[in-house]
Amino acid sequence: MYDTVVLATDGSASTERAVRVGLDLVRRFDGTVHGLYVLDSSDVAAAPENVRADLRDALRDRGTEALETIAERADRDVVTSIREGRPAKQICEYAESVEADVIATGTRGRHGEHAFLLGSVAEAVVRQSPVPVLTVRQLEANEQPQRPAQGAQ
Repeated sequence: MYDTVVLATDGSASTERAVRVGLDLVRRFDGTVHGLYVLDSSDVAAAPENVRADLRDALRDRGTEALETIAERADRDVVTSIREGRPAKQICEYAESVEADVIATGTRGRHGEHAFLLGSVAEAVVRQSPVPVLTVRQLEANEQPQRPAQGAQ
């Protein structure tokens, strides 16, 4: 059912739960996991020209670390990719290119702690994705995940 799962991460704490849930899905269906980090080109373009190269390198390093974290937590090989561009567009294009069955992503990213429901990237992915999207919200520090009652439908 879920043979190919794309885990879209920006390396933020708010995507950690989405990575855990996505990896659980991969394990349950014995699927292939793709870790994807998108270096947001608008972040680089907004920086002063004299720091753009350093910023791009720092963001690429952050992406490498985020993908290494996924690989460390997985019980199988992880296909990883770092892309540059508009995050939602790149996530959707990547998912389509690998014929993903689902994209797992957090609901808030690095810029989205103020978001009411979905961060702008998560919302755009949900709206534009050619495949189903599993959005996983970050739990508050005192909140426990709720499990459905036995026999509940």
